[in-house]
Amino acid sequence: MSIISGIYDSRQQLKYAFIVVAIMIAIASLLASNALIRKLESEERERVKIWAEATQAFLKYEGDDPELNKFFLNIQESNTTIPVLLCDEDDRIIAKKNIDVPEKNADIFLAKKIVELRKKNKTILIDLLDGTFQHLYYDDSIILKRLIVFPYIQLSVLFIFILTAFLALSSTKKAEQNKVWVGLSKETAHQLGTPISSLVAWVEYLQSKELDMNLLEEMKKDVKRLEIIAERFSKIGAKPDPVPIDISESLHTAVGYMQNRISPKVKIQMLLPDEPVPVMINDSLFAWVVENLIKNAVDAMEGQGCISIKVETTRKEVFIDVSDTGKGIHKSKFHAIFTPGYTTKARGWGLGLSLVKRIVESYHGGNIFVKSSEIGKGTTLRIELRKWKQ
Repeated sequence: MSIISGIYDSRQQLKYAFIVVAIMIAIASLLASNALIRKLESEERERVKIWAEATQAFLKYEGDDPELNKFFLNIQESNTTIPVLLCDEDDRIIAKKNIDVPEKNADIFLAKKIVELRKKNKTILIDLLDGTFQHLYYDDSIILKRLIVFPYIQLSVLFIFILTAFLALSSTKKAEQNKVWVGLSKETAHQLGTPISSLVAWVEYLQSKELDMNLLEEMKKDVKRLEIIAERFSKIGAKPDPVPIDISESLHTAVGYMQNRISPKVKIQMLLPDEPVPVMINDSLFAWVVENLIKNAVDAMEGQGCISIKVETTRKEVFIDVSDTGKGIHKSKFHAIFTPGYTTKARGWGLGLSLVKRIVESYHGGNIFVKSSEIGKGTTLRIELRKWKQ
């Protein structure tokens, strides 16, 4: 595996590590918050018990000690946040605190409130030491309710922050990649221009000499090929100029060029429609797509096997399936193979399929993806394009 592929895998591992760390922080935050909530719940329950005992003592107290009366009242008034209902054995209300009771249908409201609080928190039984008991129903305080919700708000904010960070990084990274692609392509086209012009001049000069014309024709073909390559690079980053072209004709031309430049042990089969299928494409760039897919398939088969190119159509779309009998791709790598820098070869930049994806999606408004793959049996890549309507 190349150094670039290793860097890609390392970057992916760092992303996963970041996600794992974020999840661990979130879990730790939840656990800490839940522990604090449990502690506060326990403390509130004890406060409710103290309030009930003070209320009960105040109701029974018949003395006139002002200090003791003040003590009982202070305990009662200290509860300003916890809703409580103190009832007898028959659930008749003896005292209440921090509950807003409507003027209309107050009895019905309080009866429903008793049922609600009974379900929410365990009822506190107060033994009156005369064979009877009182029931104390209570709700969580406003502070505790807010605290219960707070961890989830915190997690939501953390999730939004992580998502925003990922989107921002991805957007920045994509923009940088676009600049690199365009700059590299333009510079490559510019650098090729001068030697190509020189080669054209040399071919014209040699034609005036008594040389083997077959050799000159081959040289002209190679120069023409260099001109096509330079043209392709010059179109990267520029506004595409697609025209309606029969997809079968375009595929025949691209495959015909590659057939003589790959291993003779590789057979290319084509299953094309009988009728012309016009598609809006830039023929030069689309041929580059086909060539890269064939090269990729040949590499996957290690120079021996069968490549199948099949075209299917619907009323609006054209599907081009390029299949090989190579080593296959693991399902986890279906998306990764189109990432710049990803390659399984010992040597290579890992730009072929990335370039293919860019040309298909950015310049032709289509889509390309791994349709199917099986380890040891081969892979099928599908290109989706829209039909041209006159």
